[in-house]
Amino acid sequence: MVRQSLDGQTLDRQTVRTYLDFEKPIAELESKVAELKLLSGDETAMSIAEEITRLEQKANSALVETYAKLTPWQKTQVARHPERPHCLDYVGALIEEFTPLAGDRYFAEDEAIVGGLGRFRGKTVMVIGHEKGTDTESRIRHNFGMARPEGYRKAVRLMEMADKFGCPVLTLVDTAGAYPGIGAEERGQAEAIARSTDCCLALGVPLVTAVIGEGGSGGAVAIASANRILMLENAIYTVASPEAAASILWRDSARAQDAATNMRITAQDLKDLGVIDVIVKEPIGGAHRDHAAVVAALGDAIATALQEFTGMSPAEIKAQRHARFLEIGRSL
Repeated sequence: MVRQSLDGQTLDRQTVRTYLDFEKPIAELESKVAELKLLSGDETAMSIAEEITRLEQKANSALVETYAKLTPWQKTQVARHPERPHCLDYVGALIEEFTPLAGDRYFAEDEAIVGGLGRFRGKTVMVIGHEKGTDTESRIRHNFGMARPEGYRKAVRLMEMADKFGCPVLTLVDTAGAYPGIGAEERGQAEAIARSTDCCLALGVPLVTAVIGEGGSGGAVAIASANRILMLENAIYTVASPEAAASILWRDSARAQDAATNMRITAQDLKDLGVIDVIVKEPIGGAHRDHAAVVAALGDAIATALQEFTGMSPAEIKAQRHARFLEIGRSL
């Protein structure tokens, strides 16, 4: 990755941006624009104004052109971008009166999965999602969004609570996969994932899932066996991370790019396969460039999805969810 800097000049958080490897030409252009803007307060301002405009137009054109033809591996990089909005960003912007609920009532609290009750556009909902964290301290606290068994057991507890009180469930998926540590396996990781998946399928209330970044393996499916699955334009959803798949198929994790290309992990591929229902457009340059725009777009998509189940009985909602997943197998 390339990080923009201006020869020792101190820039605010909004000016400094992390660039991915394939964005280097864009980084160079935007760096030049920033340098010229630092000079805009002196007597040369008028003479460089046209140059700033020209470079901004060139940078924008390069951004549009680059993001119009991203490869699956480049989309993987965008989905993992450190400045991409995470679960708590969406919760903070879309959910009013959010009350977090913690613990699985068996072993411990797992902060890789956050959840709680709140109001989405006037309607009470249960929100559950993977949280990766935004800095070193929070990433360690949230275990980079990789849940342990107690995280999935907490998800089951919250989904059953929502079902009891008739609240729709919203899940936000953003994980490389379930935590593969020894302790997690000792406490029944596979069983916890299976029970969480089964709980999703058994709910009599609408369950709407949004894949906002990475949707990795059973760690994602455990809270994503939903009536409607939404997916951000540059997110990925996969049976295993490209690195893990490359290690399995070719015994070489360096071939992750080949795995990403062949596994059909992008939103566009998955929509064609019927695995997901809706692709939510991202701002040009990815969700990390305009948090407000992508949050608004996802909020509208969630509202539309929930509206589809207005007036349906619990039995009808459950039947629709079962039919949705059975249809994937019939159509492939």
